[in-house]
Amino acid sequence: MSIQTINSKADISQHQLNLSTLNKEDFEGDFLSKLGLKPSQPKVLPVIGNVLKDSPAQKAGLIQGDQIIAANGVAVDDWQALVSIVQVHAGKLLLLNIKRGNQNLELKVTPDIVHAQGKSIGQIGAVVAIDEKAFSDALITTSYSSSQAILKSINKTWETSVFSLKMMGNMLTGQASIKSISGPVTIANYAGQSAHLGIKAFIGFLAMISISLGVLNLLPIPVLDGGHLLYYTVELIKGSPVSEKTMEIGQRIGLTIIFMLMMCAVYNDINRLIAG
Repeated sequence: MSIQTINSKADISQHQLNLSTLNKEDFEGDFLSKLGLKPSQPKVLPVIGNVLKDSPAQKAGLIQGDQIIAANGVAVDDWQALVSIVQVHAGKLLLLNIKRGNQNLELKVTPDIVHAQGKSIGQIGAVVAIDEKAFSDALITTSYSSSQAILKSINKTWETSVFSLKMMGNMLTGQASIKSISGPVTIANYAGQSAHLGIKAFIGFLAMISISLGVLNLLPIPVLDGGHLLYYTVELIKGSPVSEKTMEIGQRIGLTIIFMLMMCAVYNDINRLIAG
């Protein structure tokens, strides 16, 4: 696997990662941590951005703009620290020290018990306030000339296409799990997340989906465009069109394959919804 990095001086480097030691299960979940990588991100302060209706946070009196200072006497300096404390206190009382404007308050909240990924965790129904400026300042924008941009886009399209084909091949050989197949629910979820990050991330996500669908459409499966190309190739080799009976059998096989892929994708979507 090849990754490209850029440092604070805008120097670009190329690195090769050996994935041969990874199992197919390692490609699920937090893939970056399996590679030994941790993305750098701005410190997210424990400030409430939104409170869900009828949630423990709302019942406790938390409102937008509240900053959590401590939980059960443990100092909280970022959002992840708060999440970690809440998760291990499912169904247990938490005493929160908060700062609201110029006031310091104490509120009691009991996190709901939520079952996710085979274990019980606590949730209070509060959403973090995102400092968009801090995140935008952490991003590095690299500009290219028109000719460079065209070459970069062609290269990126090629890399994405090859990666899609490799993943399909790995799933056929059992080296990658079929749980990697995503349906409309998961795609819509990721689309929403990318849109929240900004127009650039959203357009990049749409481009990746378009390329992946294009690669899938060119596979030599009857009913897809790749299947028609297969028929034309056979016709070119043998000098006559494929018989109607052969085409009919091919259509049935193709529809069966597509139907199985759709069912697998929907099944994975439902599993992800249930697992949270």
